[in-house]
Amino acid sequence: MEKIYEMLQLQNELNNDTNGLQWRKGITKNGKVINWKRCIYMESAELIDSFPWKHWKSIDAQPDFANIKIELVDIWHFIMSYLLQYNDLSQAAKLINNFKESASDIKIKEWDNKKVDEYLDIFEELLALALVRNDSEALQESLLETFFKACDSVNLSFAELYSLYIGKNALNHFRQEHGYKEGTYKKMWNGKEDNVVMQEILAANPDINYEKLKEELAKKYKNL
Repeated sequence: MEKIYEMLQLQNELNNDTNGLQWRKGITKNGKVINWKRCIYMESAELIDSFPWKHWKSIDAQPDFANIKIELVDIWHFIMSYLLQYNDLSQAAKLINNFKESASDIKIKEWDNKKVDEYLDIFEELLALALVRNDSEALQESLLETFFKACDSVNLSFAELYSLYIGKNALNHFRQEHGYKEGTYKKMWNGKEDNVVMQEILAANPDINYEKLKEELAKKYKNL
């Protein structure tokens, strides 16, 4: 449960910093409406586009599994935020713990165009759940179960989800500290998206902590 609590605490802090302390009421400090489920289904659509499902272009392309995992981490930010809007940290942690081992019957190890509907079904189910117009505990549980099945289908373990989340959370904080909202932040770092640079740092330093990761990001950003 320790890693679950850590992620929830980090997400709560990020939301406080970026949206203001009243974000649980569904509004930012600047008066913009927050809809976490809309965030979830929009990110789910982006994730689906990382698969070569289009029949009219790139017919020999392969899935971008690295980006699919990053999209799942982005969705995870929004799912945790959604849970924290309706539950205290302890309740949210228990809900997550109940479903984090959910396994998928489908394992996407290599692409087969004939199985596109079968492969994408779990991601489209996640998108559809985010469109449901209620916020019951049953819906929250269904979102969690479907999310973790989606992770399992592309071999994203809970341990890797945690590692990538810590990395993406550090990157999100770094972006906010360097002008992301103001439009002055540079997302491309010497030809690479900042997400990719963050993943490279994690791959080279698997045991890196949160603060050290931000230091490494700062070093690379300074050299742009």
